[in-house]
Amino acid sequence: MAEKPIKVLLVDDEPDIIEFLGYNLKKEGYLVDSATDGESAIEKAKSFNPDLILLDVMMPGKDGIEVCQELRQLPQFSKTIIAFLTARSESYTEISAFDNGGDDFINKPIKPNVLKSRIKGLLRRNQIGVLEGSVSNAITVIGDITIDQDRMEVMHKEQKLVLAKKEFELLSLLLSEPGKVFKRAEIMSRVWGNDVIVGDRTIDVHVRKLREKLGSDYIQTYKGVGYKFNH
Repeated sequence: MAEKPIKVLLVDDEPDIIEFLGYNLKKEGYLVDSATDGESAIEKAKSFNPDLILLDVMMPGKDGIEVCQELRQLPQFSKTIIAFLTARSESYTEISAFDNGGDDFINKPIKPNVLKSRIKGLLRRNQIGVLEGSVSNAITVIGDITIDQDRMEVMHKEQKLVLAKKEFELLSLLLSEPGKVFKRAEIMSRVWGNDVIVGDRTIDVHVRKLREKLGSDYIQTYKGVGYKFNH
């Protein structure tokens, strides 16, 4: 039986970019669909059910960050790979992209071979799972925190927490070995992957967000080294 083709949704308000990237991705065997604005991107995602979304940040109407936020709130897109394409390189845009559920942040212009390599890396990491082998059971209970890997849900003191995808993955990693100090390089590799280039501030922002939702006592900072979960 032939493997199902991987479906990629291209979202950009510039038709030339969609045509150029779409042509190169189709040559690689991907099944490609496209949208030119945020609203149509959400509707197209619902009907096309892509494995990966390449999402422009700056678009008229809903921008890419807003589109990602809305999609991540829908269960069928909780594990869909979303990579941002943007000509902007400001650190706050990058942090916002990751903070709202993005898996990668790719600066334009990008060479087709580089893009194809980044896509393959993201697909490989998603297939393997960033936390492979680190959590033995689907449901883990540590103190008053319960984490369900299959549903990507976290309960804290019987209250369900709303976490962005990377917040969930970071918390899952820290909870996999309570008391262990995870070094920053290991966190970066296991949560964001070696194929994704992000700054040190990205980890700090995600830890700050988790502390806001869990309380400040759970995650301890080891300055210049990393973080651990106190249990």
